Amino acid sequence: MPTTTWNRHHILSLADFTTTEYDTVLQTAASFQEVLSRRTKKVPTLQGQVVANLFFESSTRTRSSFELAAKRLSADTLNFAAATSSMTKGETILDTAKTYLAMGTDIMVVRHREAGVPNAIASEMDRLGVKVSVLNAGDGQHEHPSQALLDLFTICTLIDPDHPRLELLKGKKIAIVGDILHSRVARSNIWSLIASGAEVHLAAPPTLLPKLFAEYILEEAGDRGQGAEGDKLILASPISHLPSPSSHSPNQKLFLHWQLEPALQNADFVMTLRLQKERMTAHLLPSLREYHQLFGLTRAKLQLCKPNVKVLHPGPVNRGVEISSDLMDDPEFSLIQSQVTSGVAVRMALLYLIGSGKV
Repeated sequence: MPTTTWNRHHILSLADFTTTEYDTVLQTAASFQEVLSRRTKKVPTLQGQVVANLFFESSTRTRSSFELAAKRLSADTLNFAAATSSMTKGETILDTAKTYLAMGTDIMVVRHREAGVPNAIASEMDRLGVKVSVLNAGDGQHEHPSQALLDLFTICTLIDPDHPRLELLKGKKIAIVGDILHSRVARSNIWSLIASGAEVHLAAPPTLLPKLFAEYILEEAGDRGQGAEGDKLILASPISHLPSPSSHSPNQKLFLHWQLEPALQNADFVMTLRLQKERMTAHLLPSLREYHQLFGLTRAKLQLCKPNVKVLHPGPVNRGVEISSDLMDDPEFSLIQSQVTSGVAVRMALLYLIGSGKV
């Protein structure tokens, strides 16, 4: 396992991930994917360690995936549920984390509906001087690193099953469609895909993809020096059609569109996102029916893409809204089940990388 290049104690964001770190995750996940194909799917790598899944927000795929990943690594697991915890009696989030620390927890996997909670817990663990690692399993509208990494792994292993690596996506066109404004998955995927050298096209109605979003992304990227080989991120006009290759900068990596068609044109991969109605504070769409007509993925709309285009969705899926049911279930196009399968191997890799130095 390639741990010699790994020095990260917490995994909270992909905004400052290096190419080496991405490739380390991909190669480690590939090793664990091979383990998961065996009859005996368990390894003793984290035996004796405790992984606490602190999910303050509901989840099916992420929580179950992390729990299974920890068990496949032979770790002991603790599962927290806010509704049945002492938080209903007034206990604070940090006091809850300290309770799990006192039980001998080595790794905390944290999910919360408010941005910044995993960072706050990580800072408290660092302040206390303990060797507890924190892994962000999704926080508000901030980030969802493990989901973006499993998306990356799913795509890269499709291209090269034996040697998944970041450079495989250089020059690929990848469209992200849907509720980008409220999506932590979109933010993490933007970081990883831009780092790979891919061309990232965001498409959504103006209410779900305001210009301020792009300005925020560009500002964050500039602060962290993000971009493949020093490339700068340049904002394309969100209401214009996709420029021809000769009419935009070769360094341009991020494009915004308020129509679906230019984002899909000649796309290699399309990722559609759930409408997160629970995070919407205003009436941002006329109707779900109209949204599906304009931005929902169907076989007919995929004809704009490259012939071998593949479709991804982080789940859960609103069938008939973000994507038609027949397209979602079509293995010729859909990678949605592959994403779920990839999640276990990738999360095993992340737990292994931050936990292997604790024993």
